[in-house]
Amino acid sequence: MSYQIELRHLRYFLAIAEELHFRKAAEKLFISQPGLSRQIKLMEEELGVVLFERHNRKVVLTKVGAYLKGEFELQLKTLSHTLENAKLLHDGKKGALKIGYVGSAMQDVIPNLLLSFEKNHPNILFNLKEIDNQNQIEGLLDYSLDIGFVRLERVPRALEIKTILKENFCLVLPKEHPINKDNFKSLSQFKAASFILFDAKYSTSYYEKVMQIFDDCGFTPLISHNTIHASSIFKLVENNFGISIIPKSLAQKRGHQIKFIELDMISQKTTLSLIWNQKNTNPILNDVLQLL
Repeated sequence: MSYQIELRHLRYFLAIAEELHFRKAAEKLFISQPGLSRQIKLMEEELGVVLFERHNRKVVLTKVGAYLKGEFELQLKTLSHTLENAKLLHDGKKGALKIGYVGSAMQDVIPNLLLSFEKNHPNILFNLKEIDNQNQIEGLLDYSLDIGFVRLERVPRALEIKTILKENFCLVLPKEHPINKDNFKSLSQFKAASFILFDAKYSTSYYEKVMQIFDDCGFTPLISHNTIHASSIFKLVENNFGISIIPKSLAQKRGHQIKFIELDMISQKTTLSLIWNQKNTNPILNDVLQLL
C-alpha cells in the first residue's frame, strides 16, 4: 500500500490533536477550517482509519488518533533534530550537543569533558541546561537532549546508563558551628537539628539513599526546607536555618560562610551517571561516549 501522506498532513493532524478544535487549529495553521477538515478527511481515507470522533462540536481523539499523536510528535522531533545538525554542518559547525545536568556535575565532570572534547573536536556547539533527573529522562526520550548527567542508578529501558563518578556524602554546617572535623563522631550528634535537603522530586533514588543514612543512625530527620538548588542549601545553612547533606563534589563551592565534613565512615555513596538514548542519531554522541 502506498501512502500519499506529506509532512504537512502530520502537522495538520497534530495541531487538531493538540487543540481538539478544528477552528482553533486552522487559525493556528493559518489555513481555512474547511480546507483543514478536507485534508484530515483525505488523510483518514488514505490510511483507512478514523483519527477523530466528532460529537456536538466536541472533538475527541480515537485510540488510533491518540497512538499516532505520540508517534508523530516523536518522529517530527527526530526530524527536527536531524535538520538542526544538517544546518550546523552547513554553517561550518561539526555539530551540536545538548547536555542536561544536575548541578554537581558542573563542578568538575562537565568542564573537564568539554575541555578534553574541544581539543580534538573544534567547532562544536554545546547547549547546557541544568534540570532535574526526571526532566532529563523526558528530554532524552524526545530528543531535546543528547546526553544527561543524573543522580540515578536505573533508567527506562529505552535509555543507556553508565556510572562515571561514585563519591562520599558531606555534612554542611554553618562556619561557626561547634562541631568540626576533630570532634565529629557520627550523624547521631544532630538528632535535634533541622535539615535542608534536596527535594525528593529532584531524584527519588538519591533522596532514599540520604534517608538510609539517617536510618542507619537510628533517627528520622527534622526536615525544615526542601530545594533543588545547592546554592539555596548553602545560603540557608549559612543563615542558620539548618544543616544539610550533599555530594562531595558540591563541597568545592566557595563564597559562603559554611564548612564541610566528609562522611567517609558510612557505607552510602552517591553516584553521578551519564545517560543517553540508543536511538539518537547525533553523529557527535558516539565521539563523546568514546571520550568518557
